[in-house]
Amino acid sequence: MAEALHGGYASEGILRRQSAREPAARTYARALPIVPVRARGLTIEGADGRRYLDCCSGAGTLALGHNHPVVLEAIRRVLDSGAPLHALGLPTPVEDAFRTELFRTLPPGLADHARVQFCGPADTDAVEAAYRLVRAATGRTGMLAFTGARHGMTDAALAAAGDLAGVRTPRLPYPQDYRCPFGAGGARSAELATHWTESVLDDPASGATGAAGMIVEPVQSEGGVIPAPDAWLRRLHRLTADRSIPLIADETWTGVGRTGVFWAVEHSGITPDVMVLSQAIGGSLPLAVVVYRDDLGAHEPTAPAGAFRGNQLAMAAGTATLAHVRENRLAERASLLGTRMLSHLRSLQGRFACVGDVRGRGLMLGVELVEAEGGGARAGVGVGVGAGLGGVDAGVGGVGTAVSPRPAAPELAAAVQRECLRRGLIVELGGPRGNVVRLLPPLTITDEQAEAVLDRLSDAVEAAAHDHTARGERRVGQRPQPKRRRLAQRLERELVPHSPPHQRDRPDSPDRPDQ
Repeated sequence: MAEALHGGYASEGILRRQSAREPAARTYARALPIVPVRARGLTIEGADGRRYLDCCSGAGTLALGHNHPVVLEAIRRVLDSGAPLHALGLPTPVEDAFRTELFRTLPPGLADHARVQFCGPADTDAVEAAYRLVRAATGRTGMLAFTGARHGMTDAALAAAGDLAGVRTPRLPYPQDYRCPFGAGGARSAELATHWTESVLDDPASGATGAAGMIVEPVQSEGGVIPAPDAWLRRLHRLTADRSIPLIADETWTGVGRTGVFWAVEHSGITPDVMVLSQAIGGSLPLAVVVYRDDLGAHEPTAPAGAFRGNQLAMAAGTATLAHVRENRLAERASLLGTRMLSHLRSLQGRFACVGDVRGRGLMLGVELVEAEGGGARAGVGVGVGAGLGGVDAGVGGVGTAVSPRPAAPELAAAVQRECLRRGLIVELGGPRGNVVRLLPPLTITDEQAEAVLDRLSDAVEAAAHDHTARGERRVGQRPQPKRRRLAQRLERELVPHSPPHQRDRPDSPDRPDQ
């Protein structure tokens, strides 16, 4: 059995059976065709014997990496004790230990007068529970969200992301540098976004004046690794407080030290009214909770949020993870190492024109791939760091000034992901256009492992950019000969007289490579 599991034929058979029996929604398996059989820390071993450095970390659930000893010991302790593995909402010593450790880590302004609600196991369950909470507390129904947001897969969560037809949730501009919605970037982007939000909140015709709550991500992870400007978050907090609109911070991706502080809202110093917590808080196992100001829950009891809200193994693993991150100051470690990794990644921006932007916070990093005119490499190009987003320290966001972004290159990003996999590196893609390579290594990554990750990613970007450019040049070589080309241009001008010259002369884009 062991020998069969570790053969290439076994790996291919498992992948083939999954493809035949599961839907196309298996997005990770389609992009990352590997069969993991062992894992420890940053490393995954596939059934074919190959080893990979995992910078997805189970979509951010593995703050300590795979099978960390403190997590395994906590799980074994519960299993060996004979304690119930499932207890609904009944109090148990395991739940009490988790709740106590969680409150040790919360922002002081919230921990002093907070309550915690255990939800179903997924982040979207916690989002739904937060919505029900603020609706019951305010007597209002509308919710406010931001462009680029990703809050889960239920109808209400998809509506906040703008992904559900027929359901309208007002979506406000989320400030950023590279693809600033106002074409400004930097502090000006945050200022304009604030004014826009304020005008919408005060406009009776906007449909947002009766909002029950506003949900925001301190860093948009799936949206493309976009850190929120600290000054903007502080202003947002004041705007909502002045209008008695509860502010919900979705810390699903950013919590437990990921961004360089234990909870990402600590960068700005705000105390949200509600926090949605999931993924890493379960120590690799499914767990989601809502933490909120105690006065919000005084109006009426909220409905139970799922049968699996009493997962004792997840609580034990979560307690061990929270304590280990806190006691070993892994958030500070993530801040320091993340700054060094971000600096290295910015060197790619100087070498390759296809690297449009590099940004992130702590060990949540993103590289945006774009179409590069005139080739994939460039030399001698300086990289401006600027002041960061909205007054945030340099090294937090992108370039810090307004730029003219090139078109997104999702095919190139997918090619980089494949080249990474060939080199034994697992990365994830994100952003509305799927053109941002995301790095989410565990907080326990060593300096040597970080260097290996960066080396492999650099090689992958170079290989993918070279191939992408070569295919583009082959396309250009297939243009009509001059006489035929002039005829084609004349006909096109007659048929589409208002097309700009740069659009008429542009070659066909490359075919999408196989996934």
